[in-house]
Amino acid sequence: MRYRPISPAALTAELTDRIEAVTGRPRIAVAIDGAAGATETTALANALVDPLRLRGRPIVRISARDFLRPASLRYEHGKHDPDARYTDWLDVNALRREVLDPLADGGRGTVLPALWDAERDRATRRDRVPVPEGGVVLIDGELLLGAGLAFDLAVHLWLSPAALRRRVPADDAWALPAYERYEQEVDPSALADVVVRVDDPRHPAVYEPT
Repeated sequence: MRYRPISPAALTAELTDRIEAVTGRPRIAVAIDGAAGATETTALANALVDPLRLRGRPIVRISARDFLRPASLRYEHGKHDPDARYTDWLDVNALRREVLDPLADGGRGTVLPALWDAERDRATRRDRVPVPEGGVVLIDGELLLGAGLAFDLAVHLWLSPAALRRRVPADDAWALPAYERYEQEVDPSALADVVVRVDDPRHPAVYEPT
């Protein structure tokens, strides 16, 4: 596999150009996918906000962690079950219904920015927000690909197996089998439009197919 080294600032600029190049849709959804705590999905999504706004694009920021299922469902088999992390934590249907479907052609054009407060384990009761034409919804999170979610551009932050084990926080090490299963069963690098190797987040590298 061939990777092209790039600075974080140049990566942000390159991704901004890639998002700008998505045409034929009045509103678009962009996924920044990567292992929670081990990759900087939130930081990268946030870094894209100002450059896109400078180009006149309205932005809505959404984190998939605000679309988790209630604790009674996430922890049905215990708090440290990697299979549940893989299949049961994210409310895929809610993310589709409340965010992605409204962006589709003929959709209502308003999205729910957050559904569930996982820390307090209660609904957020947030109001829907409009996404004007030309708007971009930036969604960061883990295990987002391969679930049938209709992203217009998907960026996957990839870690080598050794880096994944090294960078996952100790409190989250139990989730490693979920990330390994994701890699084996979904192969997110094959589904993403852009793959960025982030073994060292200070020195990312963009995958270039040969």
